Amino acid sequence: MIKNIIFDFDGVLVDSEILVAKAFVKYMKNFGIELDEKEFANFAGKKTVQVIDILSQKYSIKDQQKFSTDIQDISLNIYKNELTTVEGAYEFVSKTKLNLYIGSNSVKDRIIDGLQRVELNKYFKPEQVYSFDLVEKPKPSPDVYLKAIKDNNLNKKHTIIIEDSMVGVKAGVSAGVKVIGLTAGGHWYENRDEKDLLEAGAIAVTNNYNKIKEIIESY
Repeated sequence: MIKNIIFDFDGVLVDSEILVAKAFVKYMKNFGIELDEKEFANFAGKKTVQVIDILSQKYSIKDQQKFSTDIQDISLNIYKNELTTVEGAYEFVSKTKLNLYIGSNSVKDRIIDGLQRVELNKYFKPEQVYSFDLVEKPKPSPDVYLKAIKDNNLNKKHTIIIEDSMVGVKAGVSAGVKVIGLTAGGHWYENRDEKDLLEAGAIAVTNNYNKIKEIIESY
């Protein structure tokens, strides 16, 4: 029986991955580079600094520090004004009786701020939030999940992880926990192939939080 859920944050609880994509698309236009938001689906789960490094090399952007600062400013503005929960996330979280945690490649302050913005902070106390800045290595390393498990003495057999990216699924599998792939976020555009999540080790993939409830209840 599943007693604990560890959620990824971006793209699982809050629909923020698509907002980051908007920030990058807007910024790259300054260089005369037209990008499609769909292209950024491949970067889901990666830290922003990693995406900046990849794009800087690909498009010969030399001043990565300015690139990083500008993206952070644009992203923050969009984040403040457009952040919403992933469809079905609020209802699911508000009704479940399971123990809830977050394991994210983002930093803790940003996660707590995001939870407050979408009013999920009543269901996740700061001590239930585990983030990249609390561990040595980001996903796909399992560090953040292993810390959540260790700190709360969770039984892995009674725990499930919900992830939206191949990077995150690999982290969960490496931690020895069953992972459900969720494709309900805006960055999972129509007809995007979900096979990457299954190949990374997810036990199931769904675009619906109601289906997640059914999957969890089957274990």
